[in-house]
Amino acid sequence: MPTPSAAEFTAAVHAAIDRVGKEQAEGVARAAQLIASALAADGIVQAFGTGHSEALAMELAGRAGGLVPSNRIALRDVVLYGGRPLDVLKGPELERGTDSAALLFELAAPHPADVFVLASNSGVNGCVVELARLAKENGHPVIVITSAEHTARVQPKHPSGLRLRDLADVALDNGAPFGDAVLPMKSGGLACGISSITAALLAQQIVAEVIARIEAAGGVPPVYLSANIPGGDEHNRVLEAQYAGRIRRTA
Repeated sequence: MPTPSAAEFTAAVHAAIDRVGKEQAEGVARAAQLIASALAADGIVQAFGTGHSEALAMELAGRAGGLVPSNRIALRDVVLYGGRPLDVLKGPELERGTDSAALLFELAAPHPADVFVLASNSGVNGCVVELARLAKENGHPVIVITSAEHTARVQPKHPSGLRLRDLADVALDNGAPFGDAVLPMKSGGLACGISSITAALLAQQIVAEVIARIEAAGGVPPVYLSANIPGGDEHNRVLEAQYAGRIRRTA
């Protein structure tokens, strides 16, 4: 068995991107339509992921080339904005349990037209499932990015027995295998996770399709410029002011 190499990982990434790009195209289009409709109704995108899936929320909220009407929800919000002690961020229970979801939802203060995009590779941790349940209970569309293979093989941690995809209006498969890693090692086991790459692909595909729909309707997409080009900060501040109090950009 060969030792994992950069070339092998690149080949695995190309294969996964090709597969996800083709197989999830219909779901991406449906997700984009939900978001475009939300933005047209003065809604924003509420993005959330825990662990490495937080990278998905960062792809959607507050980055150059992305949609300005987007808010990144993070577990640390319960400390930064919710008044909970710093110690609650230690250990896995904040992610695995359901207790923090209600506070995160309250802190996000969603507008009735907001749409939620939630990412979890396993799709079974209590916090993200409960946040999806609260979003659905309050009438918000829910778009989910998860690993279909992984979530089917593990037990839900939410007391309802639900998985994240069970609460989705649109569920997108990031194509990651059980355990996420893709390259076998001589010593046994697998290395090199792939879900962050394919989730980022899906996020940017959704953004591209949302922009296409806005432009097709004659609108001007509210898109960030890089803060590191001339005029970027000024451009971004004008657009952010339209959503004052609704979008957070705390690191």
